[in-house]
Amino acid sequence: MTILVTGATASVGRLLVDELVAVGAPVRALTNKPARAALPEGVEVAVGYLGRPESLPAALAGIDTVYLAPLPAYVDDFVRCAREAGVRRVVVLSGEPAEYEAQGDPASWHYYRVERAIEEAGFEWTFLRPGQFMNNTLDWAPSIKSEGVVRAPYPNAVQTPIDLVDIAAVARVALLDESFTGQKLVMSGPEALTQPQEVELIAAAIGRPIKFEEQTPQEYLDQLTPFTGLETAQWLLDGFRMMAEHPMTPESTVADLTGRPGTTYAEWAVRNAAVFG
Repeated sequence: MTILVTGATASVGRLLVDELVAVGAPVRALTNKPARAALPEGVEVAVGYLGRPESLPAALAGIDTVYLAPLPAYVDDFVRCAREAGVRRVVVLSGEPAEYEAQGDPASWHYYRVERAIEEAGFEWTFLRPGQFMNNTLDWAPSIKSEGVVRAPYPNAVQTPIDLVDIAAVARVALLDESFTGQKLVMSGPEALTQPQEVELIAAAIGRPIKFEEQTPQEYLDQLTPFTGLETAQWLLDGFRMMAEHPMTPESTVADLTGRPGTTYAEWAVRNAAVFG
């Protein structure tokens, strides 16, 4: 039965389409920009976007299972359209912070808002909860190229960054194996690293030294707020603080579900060396 992949032009969604096609699963890809997505031959295209609810009924017609990219502001619209279309299962790309969000003010919910809406709507569900993406550190590329420097707060924060490829592989397993229904799959990369250690691995990948400079929390907020807004910048800063106070430890989910080890940060850095070079 055809699986609808929402956000099929986005980072994880696009990789997931390839994962499903590789094992012969029928896919319908929801995307606003089919040409940009360069989807594989045989993938059915539904032109639309979760943020345009009027595009969802046609995309959901005849669909049993959905991979849902996170867009909290429109989750209620998705729920309404999916129930009307008779969707049975939803695999949600959520995030590791969802458990903490659930204990706090509903006004601060992001990932948990999506999870709660899907669960309360009565769908069969699986929640994918990755931690920090390795790709987040691509934001360091401009300062590495121009100054050979990375500036960030909380150098002692211990993270377990995960490659998008591994998230997509776990999503493929969860979509095709209904034994994971009702599970919250927390996932990470295979190692615990600080930001200075990540910088060292990028330096090794590009073959030249990079300096790490610690920012104060206020310097970080001042730098990021013009691009993300204060609320998002503070949320990211709080994440670093929590990882400094409560170091993260690797999860085995990627290896357990895919049968192969997760991508190391060193491998990822080599693959993306040209971006930093």
